[in-house]
Amino acid sequence: QVQLVESGGGLVQAGGSLRLSCAASGSIFSIGVMGWYRQAPGKQREVVATITSGGSTSYVASVKGRFTISRDNARKTVYLQMNSLKPEDTAVYYCNCLDPMGLSSWGQGTQVTVSS
Repeated sequence: QVQLVESGGGLVQAGGSLRLSCAASGSIFSIGVMGWYRQAPGKQREVVATITSGGSTSYVASVKGRFTISRDNARKTVYLQMNSLKPEDTAVYYCNCLDPMGLSSWGQGTQVTVSS
């Protein structure tokens, strides 16, 4: 199983930027699908962006053109660059790793708060 630790959250004004990082331990990082999810108060957790081991990415419609997911397999780290942030992006952001056997690992989450 992979251990994941997120960092980079914080408080930012609308229109600002943040970069989240997720550091992983475990040998399967390079072959797992990595993802960023978020959960706002009173709402279900939703997928924000995913990236495969080959670098293919996908995004939820609400962040397309504003967020970019990337990964550095050598550093076992996945990033989420968030630009043009909106108050509705406020949530706890979680890093996820889905390995080829279907086992899912989660980080502890990092708070992102966007003020209007």
